[in-house]
Amino acid sequence: MNKRTLQSLFLVFALLFYGAAPATVFNADNPLEMVKATTDLVLAKIAEQREQLRADPGKVYELVNELVLPRFDFDYMSQLVLGKYWSRATVQQKSQFVQEFRELLVRTYATTLLNYADQEIDYLPLRMVSGATDAAVNTRVVGGGAPPIPINYSLHQKAGEWKVYDVAIDNISLVSQYRTSYAAHIKRYQLEGLIQQMQKLNERNR
Repeated sequence: MNKRTLQSLFLVFALLFYGAAPATVFNADNPLEMVKATTDLVLAKIAEQREQLRADPGKVYELVNELVLPRFDFDYMSQLVLGKYWSRATVQQKSQFVQEFRELLVRTYATTLLNYADQEIDYLPLRMVSGATDAAVNTRVVGGGAPPIPINYSLHQKAGEWKVYDVAIDNISLVSQYRTSYAAHIKRYQLEGLIQQMQKLNERNR
């Protein structure tokens, strides 16, 4: 990923980390309202807890690990990332991959919560057919003297709730990038080799 993309990823997770908080009120049938209401809450909480989190960075991981799960469908993301290799994987390999992939994303981007620099988010109108179970929420991050950065969320309904299963930053899909990278690794080391590499990486960062 290029530097611009990496610097933007923190906002992707920041916008959704606090979705489980009971104070967030929104129309559950409207994915745009869900993203916007959650955004308003998380930006307030980042400002409120910034010094506490910087003083004890370990709390960032705890916070993310506790609150990120309600907003992302990691099972479906994992299926999309592995592509054709998902159907070839054993039940145990699927479970291991989901666990390691989730931890990798959480740990990779958790500390970026501390770097939020008061950018603003513009929300584009939601275009969704009534009764649809798949939707896209398109936003732009502006500020800091840089050109606007488009961040677009792909969501679907799961158990009656909207879940994020992909994010495109500057029109670059997070799922597609990981799929390309992991496919090359699997061809060389097999799926088991990829899972072992992910486990080692996560263990080093614990």
